[in-house]
Amino acid sequence: MTDTTSPTRLRLEQLRDEIHFHNYRYHVLDTPVISDYEFDRLLAELRQIEAENPEWVTPDSPTQRVGSQPAARFDKVRHPGPILSLANAFSVQDVYAWNERITRIDERVAQADYVVEPKIDGLSVVLHYRNGIFILGATRGDGEVGEEVTTNLRTVRSVPLRLPVDPAGPPAPAYLVVRGEVFMNIADFDALNRRLEQAGEKAYLNPRNTAAGSLRQLDPALTASRPLNLLTYQIVSIDGQAPVTQWETLAFLRALGFPVSKEASHQPTLDAAMVEVQSWEFRRSSLPFEADGMVIKLNDLVLARDLGFVGKDPRGAIAFKFPAQEVTTKLLDIGVNVGRTGVLTPYAMLEPVDIGGVIVKQATLHNFDYIAEKDIRVGDRVRVKRAGEVIPYVIGPVVELRSGVESVYQPPTACPTCGEPVENLSGEVAWYCVNAACPAQLIRVLEHFVSRGAMDIVGLGIKIVEQLIDSGLVHDVADLYTLRREDLLALEGFAEKKADNLLAAIDASRGQSLARLVTALGVRGVGEVMAADLARFFPDLEALSRASLENLQTIEGVGPNTAQAIVDWFERPANRQVIGKLHTAGVWPQAVSPTEPVGEQPLAGMTFVITGTLPTLSRDQAKEYIQAHGGKVTDSVSKKTSYLVAGEAAGSKLAKAQELGVPVLDEAGLRKMGGN
Repeated sequence: MTDTTSPTRLRLEQLRDEIHFHNYRYHVLDTPVISDYEFDRLLAELRQIEAENPEWVTPDSPTQRVGSQPAARFDKVRHPGPILSLANAFSVQDVYAWNERITRIDERVAQADYVVEPKIDGLSVVLHYRNGIFILGATRGDGEVGEEVTTNLRTVRSVPLRLPVDPAGPPAPAYLVVRGEVFMNIADFDALNRRLEQAGEKAYLNPRNTAAGSLRQLDPALTASRPLNLLTYQIVSIDGQAPVTQWETLAFLRALGFPVSKEASHQPTLDAAMVEVQSWEFRRSSLPFEADGMVIKLNDLVLARDLGFVGKDPRGAIAFKFPAQEVTTKLLDIGVNVGRTGVLTPYAMLEPVDIGGVIVKQATLHNFDYIAEKDIRVGDRVRVKRAGEVIPYVIGPVVELRSGVESVYQPPTACPTCGEPVENLSGEVAWYCVNAACPAQLIRVLEHFVSRGAMDIVGLGIKIVEQLIDSGLVHDVADLYTLRREDLLALEGFAEKKADNLLAAIDASRGQSLARLVTALGVRGVGEVMAADLARFFPDLEALSRASLENLQTIEGVGPNTAQAIVDWFERPANRQVIGKLHTAGVWPQAVSPTEPVGEQPLAGMTFVITGTLPTLSRDQAKEYIQAHGGKVTDSVSKKTSYLVAGEAAGSKLAKAQELGVPVLDEAGLRKMGGN
């Protein structure tokens, strides 16, 4: 008698129930609640238990079938041959173990060559052609019976309706059945979501579900409106001689007019195939579509057929699965970071989960509007994605798994670090803490203050900034100017020469321009160009601090939000204190009002863009030269650009200027316009 109450047997039944449920969600409803990676792991665990206890295997086990039953809303179509899935490999060792197994079955495998193809994350379809005319299309369904979606497939532009597409191609067989994958390119998916969001409609979560849902619509007009694509890779049935290798099959399909993967490759050995597979693991982001792995196939289809099947997995091919990029896990809480400019950014605190071989405990939530729009709640099961080296982010909640204990998140009304009230200006997504002395911002504020485009204090890198703050020597940017030699010598890594050099660099920065000092303060919305404009209108920081909203908005380029940000920054007592300390320390550059110009301003009213390497001027020096002679410098070329100043290796900006008819100057031409 078999013990039906043992922990292993109970786990087996639990796995079967879970996999049946997830098969239904994925194949019938097109709304999975776990990732493919998690599903594959569940199935692998079930297969392991059944391999160790073969007497427990039953005909209705998920391991004995390919997918779920077709949905009842479509007519059913029996396939002319089995439309099967593949066994999965999660490591290089798994692939070589597969190859060793099939080599023991048939020694011809030892001399085999291979074809490597992307494992497209889409919906598998079967296309029937009679005398070259497309007559029937179906989904894979359970591998034996699928759903008839002929009318919808006709709307997919990449599905050929008559063969051959090219009259010069081979004649169409009297009867041909082809297997392929319907999918949506990532760029098309993103564009579709943007259109939906602009129309006030709900965006989709991922390309695979969107493609599947689009193809399985009762209204073909809706399918026709979606940017679906097809790639083919298998001949299921043919009237006549079929190609005898996979590489010839792809060539034959292409010649008839079927789309096939450009990324497919023919490899002479398994070692070469694995080099190709592993290279795609790092290049997967370059694919136009989502792929969760690469398929390794014996090129010899006769050999592959002779090897037969294991259960319902063909022995002649295996799917090497990439590490997961998307998984689901629990959202434990929502934290808030404060950036250099005071922007409050929420982040997800997650139940630890493995994504692509990295244990992820935190993920970005973008902004507070994103949380509200996606209805992300603390306690939710959420989808988390990590593409390549990109920071993991939360896609959205799995609403179907809510239990009712989840809580709606409320954004903070005060900075979580300094307790000062936060601001949200009209029309902006971000919330801000505008306290320049906020401890959470201090390292990043100082790093920006001393940077090359601001006060340009040479030798004061991030590590020294952290030392100065950790030691309590610096509490705001003005404290840099009260540092003493003995203060620095007490810090680890400081000898007399290093301390003297740093103090000299700090002292030299007292002579920087007003524009650089305004840039260095890090007022939200005020970059180098805006700071230079402000320095032309206000003689010093005190005058700028007294500017009204109305006065600020008379300056070209200063909109209401930027004007409000400037006024708010100078109204903060902590910021006023910093300004006072800078004045006392002698960091008080003066600028000349435009009503009292000194020298000629031959570049006044002109806008310049700088690109490439100039002979004698650095990028910053060229910018300062233009600004000193009345001109304005921006980062991008547009119709409003007066001149492009171009040096060696000018790149795309030069091409853009030529396209728009913007005049181009070299350094000599710029100096001539400036009068020297």
